[in-house]
Amino acid sequence: MVRQQLEVLNALDVAKTQLYHFTAIVIAGMGFFTDAYDLFSISLVTKLLGRIYYHKVGAPKPGVLPPGVSSSVTGVALVGTLVGQLFFGWLGDKMGRKKVYGLTLLVMVICSVASGLSFGSSPKGVMTTLCFFRFWLGFGIGGDYPLSATIMSEYANKKTRGAFIAAVFAMQGFGIMAGGIVGIIVSAAFDHAYPAPSYEVNALASTVPEADYIWRIVLMFGALPAALTYYWRMKMPETARYTALVAKNAKQAANDMAKVLQVEIEPEEAKVEQIAQDSRNSFGLFSKQFAKRHGLHLLGTTSTWFLLDIAFYSQNLFQKDVFTAVGWIPPAKTMNAVHEVYRIGRAQTIIALCSTVPGYWFTVAFIDIMGRFAIQLMGFFFMTVFMFALAIPYNHWTEESNRIGFIVIYSLTFFFANFGPNATTFVVPAEIFPARLRSTCHGISAAAGKAGAIVGAYGFLYSSQSTDPKKTDAGYPTGIGVKNSLIVLGVVNFLGMVFTFLVPEPKGKSLEELSGENEEDDVPAAAPSSRTVPV
Repeated sequence: MVRQQLEVLNALDVAKTQLYHFTAIVIAGMGFFTDAYDLFSISLVTKLLGRIYYHKVGAPKPGVLPPGVSSSVTGVALVGTLVGQLFFGWLGDKMGRKKVYGLTLLVMVICSVASGLSFGSSPKGVMTTLCFFRFWLGFGIGGDYPLSATIMSEYANKKTRGAFIAAVFAMQGFGIMAGGIVGIIVSAAFDHAYPAPSYEVNALASTVPEADYIWRIVLMFGALPAALTYYWRMKMPETARYTALVAKNAKQAANDMAKVLQVEIEPEEAKVEQIAQDSRNSFGLFSKQFAKRHGLHLLGTTSTWFLLDIAFYSQNLFQKDVFTAVGWIPPAKTMNAVHEVYRIGRAQTIIALCSTVPGYWFTVAFIDIMGRFAIQLMGFFFMTVFMFALAIPYNHWTEESNRIGFIVIYSLTFFFANFGPNATTFVVPAEIFPARLRSTCHGISAAAGKAGAIVGAYGFLYSSQSTDPKKTDAGYPTGIGVKNSLIVLGVVNFLGMVFTFLVPEPKGKSLEELSGENEEDDVPAAAPSSRTVPV
């Protein structure tokens, strides 16, 4: 038996799309713009850091970051993000979404600036301080995942909720693209102001002293968009679902949403009290009731996000290595340090513009039409197909005449990651869990994703090294090569397809209908399948 929905929540569910929806998308989305910029901009400058701090006199190739340093610089922010997702996800359910929301942004602003100011009297000192600040930067970014998703899901109407949450996440694509554009502009300006020969012409002169400013400027720029939206985050009211269902304050929820929706809403204190006393709405995360109702759902959201991010982050963070392997970026010794940043930035921007950004917005356009399940399954399927299409005839793609074909197929894997599981794994955990556990469960799902990202970042760094000891980067052991690494990623994507069948379809249902929070006491505990049917 289903209890009548609270008026304030029903008003949100049936509200027409209006200005406050778009305001919320922009405010929450700019956090994701910053998240993506900060996480992926490091891949623009890792080769530059190697040239500046690890140059070896007389070496045939420019200096590169040693394996341990490279994996730390690249992956430490992901470790921080994982911790932040768990901590802030839990805190968002304990203290409220709004109270924690501004704090995450503040951490991001401070640590973006601090990353660019990394100091030390030795290369090891600079890299250590950089890793320290990037860990805490990731910690702040981690909080943005569960809070942004939860706030947007709780503000949205049920008809277009998927599109609104996906639109917040789609700002990630613009953040990745902005990273490439900033890299292009800054490096082009320095290349013009401080011209230098290529490494093979004059190794020492190929890295001008002023190049040290480039990576600092690129990393510090991430503070700007986050700082610009801090004030507006603080002005957002707490979500009605948290205020009514978790804080049990019917009057405050009605007042807040009456201002937002510009309608009169009656506080239903008696009904809120009835919901509060319902034993079905008080079970905890580690209870048998949760395991029975949502255990498989949580397994589905965590496993699919974990598997997706192994592939997605290894592709994004190491696309410069893939482009170099197929010759799209020239050999390092034929460029100076600044021009190399320019070429990497240009490649990242082209991929983002042509495939990453469109993929996100295709999801926004179709998620409430096709449903989350269909888009996620389709995305994993095509990622699997295209990854094997790259891997199996890999030697064919390395020939100069076939490189354009390689880039096209490689771009399509990004397109279907974003018009697919990269967006849906973010959307679904914000919809299917109870309000009092929503932020926590989203944080757990997102943290599983970051665990996959760490596996992808660290694993691909080593596995993609050549099987020929003469062709590996300095300091690295031999790996399984780019070809075999791509085959592994194809298998990972296939497993993502399999685990997608554990995830329910939330399209067109209210959040309370999905989580079972508006069910009466006499409904058996095992009955949520009528609300959240795993497809």
